[in-house]
Amino acid sequence: MDAQLEELDGGPEFFAQDGPSLFADPPVSSPVSTDAPLALYRRYRPEVFGEVIGQEHVTTPLKRALSNNRVTHAYLFSGPRGCGKTSSARILARSLNCEKGPTPEPCGVCHSCTDLARGGPGSIDVLEIDAASHGGVDDARDLRERAFYAPVRSRYRVYIVDEAHMVTSAGFNALLKLVEEPPPHVKFIFATTEPDKVIGTIRSRTHHYPFRLIPPKTMTTFLTQICEEEGVSVESGVIPMVVRAGSGSVRDALSVLDQLIGGSPDSGVGYDHAAALLGYTPDSLLDGVVDAIAAGDSAEVFANVDRVIEAGQDPRRFTEDLLTRFRDLVIVAAVPDALSTGLLDVPDDQGERYRHQAKEIGIGSLTRAAEVLAAGLVGMRGTTAPRLQLELMCARILLPAADAGERGIIARLEKLEKGFTPSGPVREAPVPPEPAPPVRSVPQSLREASQPAADPQPPKAPPKSAEPKSAEPKPVVEDPPSPPKPATPPTDLSTEWIRQAWPRILSRTSEIRRYVWMILNQYTKDLEIRERVLWVTFTDAGPRDNFNRSGGDDCLAQAISTEMGATIQIRARLESEAIPDEGTAILSLATSSEGVQPMAGSGHKAPALAVVPNPPDASGDAPSDDDDIVENPIDEASELVIEMFDAELVSEESRKKS
Repeated sequence: MDAQLEELDGGPEFFAQDGPSLFADPPVSSPVSTDAPLALYRRYRPEVFGEVIGQEHVTTPLKRALSNNRVTHAYLFSGPRGCGKTSSARILARSLNCEKGPTPEPCGVCHSCTDLARGGPGSIDVLEIDAASHGGVDDARDLRERAFYAPVRSRYRVYIVDEAHMVTSAGFNALLKLVEEPPPHVKFIFATTEPDKVIGTIRSRTHHYPFRLIPPKTMTTFLTQICEEEGVSVESGVIPMVVRAGSGSVRDALSVLDQLIGGSPDSGVGYDHAAALLGYTPDSLLDGVVDAIAAGDSAEVFANVDRVIEAGQDPRRFTEDLLTRFRDLVIVAAVPDALSTGLLDVPDDQGERYRHQAKEIGIGSLTRAAEVLAAGLVGMRGTTAPRLQLELMCARILLPAADAGERGIIARLEKLEKGFTPSGPVREAPVPPEPAPPVRSVPQSLREASQPAADPQPPKAPPKSAEPKSAEPKPVVEDPPSPPKPATPPTDLSTEWIRQAWPRILSRTSEIRRYVWMILNQYTKDLEIRERVLWVTFTDAGPRDNFNRSGGDDCLAQAISTEMGATIQIRARLESEAIPDEGTAILSLATSSEGVQPMAGSGHKAPALAVVPNPPDASGDAPSDDDDIVENPIDEASELVIEMFDAELVSEESRKKS
């Protein structure tokens, strides 16, 4: 018999053992190279309860139970995906099987701790079961049979059943008796996103710990710390965008951040790159639409919608982003200190912008706009013309008169209240006093020559007549006090003069186009004339782009020309951008021989900057303090011509007869 076995099985060497015995110590695995391209969510998986973020309501009682040695035999971890359920189950298994345990702080050096550490090979006594593919009754029976074997080298045999809601009812029933009265060396940890699908008889035999979504502030701090540890530079606004894409899931947020870092240049992750990759609407487009709605500029609203479509963005995503913006503005309008108290997690550079937008639109109009967008977003599902739906929503927002409901009435009242106060209309910016009606005055020297010396007081003005009378000089009426006039512009158009005249320039811009006025009034930080170019400094790239796209340079140049009589070229820039050393031609200047001044560093002469005075139709010909107002300037002029030149007045009828 032995000879036959040797002949069939290849001799006695068939039973020789080539590898280590079953009960020998497993080979020590080499540590994972730090250069291995592990995903961020694997590289930063927590190893102790103190590294689990946003789940203190779970980790704190678990650590107390470990410290008091009151760990139960079965746990149920439930919550959204990527919030730390499986990682916490592994940490609990490390804490139970640590050589110094059960302890809330694993030592990190024993076999159990190193096997279950980040990047470790895993422990033979800690079994992770995917219930999505092993949830049948046969799998449950197999687990029940294996559970009675003692652990190989640890204190407990721990079964982590992931996606526990996928276990069938028959499978749960097969495990019911084992979960109710397991061997002393067995621990169960069920992890699921849908605890309601776990049958009640299993839930009643476990300690249930519900995990929650990670708060945005906590997630922002965590992602910022990871970027610092990775040495990656991230532009402002990228982290909030990643937090929004993660939707409270740490794993999802880390996956998005890993994708952005992997596809970014060495300089870091840019905002435009992140917005394009994630499909979110840039803040510049959202600011453009909101500012245009506040200004009632329908042309700019639909121009921004066209830019969204031309950029290839999804109208539904744009509507969602716009609804989110209006939601934030409603909160800012209702709770003025929402940004300072942390009720809204908004970057500092956007906080002041939100306040201005909420103040300009009003809480009633904001609420109505949000309701229109929310209802329209539901109607966009399955529509074949999403752009048309978006444009119709914008039209409803711009036309509160078309809404006969309560929200429409409130929006119309707010619009009226912004334009009027109990004392009259409200002006958004200070404007110069209106000049007196244009009249022609007689110079003082001519008045003295035309009046008799013996007459101390002029008589009353005679009634008007068709024929002038040269024998009776016309009386002169004293001028009323003239209104205060702005200071005369200097011969050189300087930065200081532009800054002093800026309120009046803004008022002129508001009359030309209110949308451009809103951008300048809210986002302009500084003004400077360099190389005969007026550089307007903006606080953010979004308002700067909206200013350029909406023709703001032409509107501002027209306002400066109307107010100051100078034709000037406008350039927009960010605070972080340097002004070029050389500019292009700017001012429409009056060049004269007296205005030629030597240029610095050369023997040549350059024309001085001269400001062209205001045209007559812009401000009128206001009388001076020494001029008198006359009732009939034509008659008075005729008499003066006759007296000064000894001329004879020929009537129109006499000229025709001759």
